Amino acid sequence: MIEGFVAQGFEAVRDAFAANFERPLAYREVGASLAVYRCSECVVDLWGGHRDREGSVPWTRDTLVNLWSTTKGIAAICVAILVDRGRLRYEDRVADHWPEFAAQGKAEITVAQLLSHQAGLPGFVEPTSVDELFDQPLCADRLARQAPLWEPGTVNGYHAATWGTLVAEIVRRVDGRTLGQFLPDELAGPAQADFWLGLPQNLAARVADIIPSQEPVDLDTLDMNPAMQLALASPQLDPIRANAPDWRSAELPALNGHGSAQGIARIYAAALSGAVLSEQTLEAMTAIAADRTDQVLGFNPQWAMGLMVNGSSAMGPARAAFGHGGWGGSVGCADRESGIAMGYAPNHMGADLVGDPRAISLCHAVFGCASAA
Repeated sequence: MIEGFVAQGFEAVRDAFAANFERPLAYREVGASLAVYRCSECVVDLWGGHRDREGSVPWTRDTLVNLWSTTKGIAAICVAILVDRGRLRYEDRVADHWPEFAAQGKAEITVAQLLSHQAGLPGFVEPTSVDELFDQPLCADRLARQAPLWEPGTVNGYHAATWGTLVAEIVRRVDGRTLGQFLPDELAGPAQADFWLGLPQNLAARVADIIPSQEPVDLDTLDMNPAMQLALASPQLDPIRANAPDWRSAELPALNGHGSAQGIARIYAAALSGAVLSEQTLEAMTAIAADRTDQVLGFNPQWAMGLMVNGSSAMGPARAAFGHGGWGGSVGCADRESGIAMGYAPNHMGADLVGDPRAISLCHAVFGCASAA
């Protein structure tokens, strides 16, 4: 069932990957891939299972899947490229590049505050459907006219869907291209990474179906504060929608990047290697900007510039590891000290909003092997 290879010293990673296919039903792998680079050399390249619930279509090395919020980490690296080239500064006010954003007391919000989920716009106050989410100008206008839920910079609350709209608009205003255009030109292309924002139609046959959790979280049972209500229910997402052609072809930088584990890992490896970012910008991108409990997630993710730093140890024992996970279990992360960059891409969504045990076990295995090698 498991195909691919692991380098000597990383055998425990294969064991952890295989064990995910034997878990209890709520977290049992259907299909997945895992890739790890160390100092730009591939040391793990594994895949197995099936692309569909029925088990009729095998998962292959080049299978793509919707990666939910793992996309945010890739988008954050795109923003860092603009910073590296002097087109944008993290300390810039968003309104310097997007004047309409200054409305409703938002004139002083910085790019850093927006990237680190401190802007006070965790969801859409005006009811917004998933179909409307595909309309970037519409959604950007709504957020520009929206008042922040809290004083910007004083609280952080995960901007589950709105983060993508906000970042996409900044990139478009600064660069002129959409993020879906910028990504292949400036990051995925140079990294030779199979990762797409706005899936080309000719790649549709390679995409695995998203399989919703057997035990989904019922939002109606949660005691939600106002930040949670906005972030998780405005709009409220149905995982099965990710299998629709219009979802796959849309550009949603917070939610719908499509890629393989190899694609994720290659992008993080490129960020570490100096291929797309200077050491100075890499350090700035991973500097902690918000070190407090997130009002939506309920723990301290140690937000950097659109990425989490490994305060919760979800990315393994490397405390300075950085990256971003996605709803259902996917993850991309890297660590400067060990030179590790990894990507994990499953299609069966786990039961938790955050903290999928499959991803956690893989991260611990990867970084454990790296530290022992």
